[in-house]
Amino acid sequence: MMTDIYDDAAFFKKYSEMNRSKLGLAGAGEWPTLQKLLPDFTGKTVLDLGCGYGWHCIYAAEHGAKAVTGVDLSAQMLQVARQKTTAANVTYQQADIAQVDFPENTFDVVLSSLAFHYLESFTEIAQAVHHYLKPNGKFIFSVEHPIFTAAGTQDWVYDANGKIKYFPVDRYFDEGQRTANFLGTPVTKYHHTLTTYIEGLVNNGFTLDHVQEPMPPQAMLELPGMRDELRRPMMLIIAATKR
Repeated sequence: MMTDIYDDAAFFKKYSEMNRSKLGLAGAGEWPTLQKLLPDFTGKTVLDLGCGYGWHCIYAAEHGAKAVTGVDLSAQMLQVARQKTTAANVTYQQADIAQVDFPENTFDVVLSSLAFHYLESFTEIAQAVHHYLKPNGKFIFSVEHPIFTAAGTQDWVYDANGKIKYFPVDRYFDEGQRTANFLGTPVTKYHHTLTTYIEGLVNNGFTLDHVQEPMPPQAMLELPGMRDELRRPMMLIIAATKR
């Protein structure tokens, strides 16, 4: 997992200016889809892997969770999360989500939003989550869609006039490290195929509940560039249950 990009001052400033940073869940185009897949949090123990600003931790606490733990590698992310969180039953931990460990059968729900494409192995995180989820526990996560991560640059191909021609998909079955251009900065991510995500769950003790490719909601389509997001999937959301 990358170790410092969100703690780079210049990068973090750019990230903090994004709609999803300023508006929270309301500024995340995938939120209407993700929200429908979330379980009832009442009385549940919840873990958020790659919690960032803590938006999903706060949401779980506001919707009845008994205890919520947010884990993130970035000190700056967690500083903002702690500032935004008023619920006493939410705690934050600075750690690499690929290495953090919890006792078996600790959580009722494990969430993760747009974090697993920073991990080299999805199988290992699926095994870890299965270990610390309770029986019949829920695992809901979003990642960048394999179509979006395949070529690596994560940018459109433009014509001579700067108009979008198409989005490139290349090296799809060549899983592994990619260098993406995110907020004008080279960022290391990892490409995994759709098969890897789905079979990684099925083969490691989960039953699939939902697989969704969220589109921008109607209310966001007039934002600059948002209609172009209908030309290819950017995100993948999967909900599963521990067998």
